[in-house]
Amino acid sequence: MTHSIQADSGWRVWWQLTRPHTLTAAFAPVFLGTMIALNHTTIDWPLFWAMLIASLLIQAATNMFNEYYDFARGLDNENSVGIGGAIVRNGVTPKTVLTLALILYAIAAVIGIWICAQTSWWLLAVGGAAMAIGYLYTGGPYPIAYTPFGELFSGVVMGFLIVIIAFYIQTATVTAEAAMLAIPSTLLVAAIMLTNNIRDIVGDAASGRKTLAILIGRKKAVTILAAFFLLSYLWILALVLFADLTFWSLLVFLSAPKAIGVVKTFKRFHEPLQVMPAMKATGIINTLFAFLLGCSLLIHYLLA
Repeated sequence: MTHSIQADSGWRVWWQLTRPHTLTAAFAPVFLGTMIALNHTTIDWPLFWAMLIASLLIQAATNMFNEYYDFARGLDNENSVGIGGAIVRNGVTPKTVLTLALILYAIAAVIGIWICAQTSWWLLAVGGAAMAIGYLYTGGPYPIAYTPFGELFSGVVMGFLIVIIAFYIQTATVTAEAAMLAIPSTLLVAAIMLTNNIRDIVGDAASGRKTLAILIGRKKAVTILAAFFLLSYLWILALVLFADLTFWSLLVFLSAPKAIGVVKTFKRFHEPLQVMPAMKATGIINTLFAFLLGCSLLIHYLLA
């Protein structure tokens, strides 16, 4: 069955082009890394906001690179699910989308240089590598998104590395605590990418992609998705029980029912439009988890 998807108009064209449901993947690790830093230093809020804005711009630009290169390779059409649709449904020229992505990258780079000037110039290499991976995810001759390593790169860069950078710019150090608390973020960002690849498994296979979901099959991919969720919650439970993490961190379990719902949806439905809400819910889970974990650290700090 072919589903007709309405085209957006006005400001909604540009808003949808950013794929707003994915932007939480940029907010969550910055917030979490900053909250982890609370027990080590006084928060420098200008640095926090600069880091957050730069991360959001990079995520939005990455989505636009995705839009541009998927169109250029003939993968998107007006009925494609999960895309911004500015090119195939709203008549925005591919050049405009690519130019806008590059402008957002340039602004993020300027903000990043300011952050480096305030903290350490070593971050220039780290941030530059993260931006390069954002572009190469769908750009370049061998896009990461077309390989089995999409979840790995997105999880490590957007989940783990952003938490560590947000922590580092506040404390000028990296600790085992920060690294341990960044693990669930890594898994949940990877889960966002995995839900995308499970949703698009049929179309991606037809286009020649070799994503993890395609290589292991849909059923096993859903099992791995469930494992990402389960390990994230068990990780926090283990840190509370064995690593002196505040018991307030168990607040993250308030997001567990939504994770269960996502897995049930992917097991029950197969059509892209049917599972699209579950993919969006995975982004919400990532945000809720990081927000609740960050808030638990804030509560512990305030009560100490």
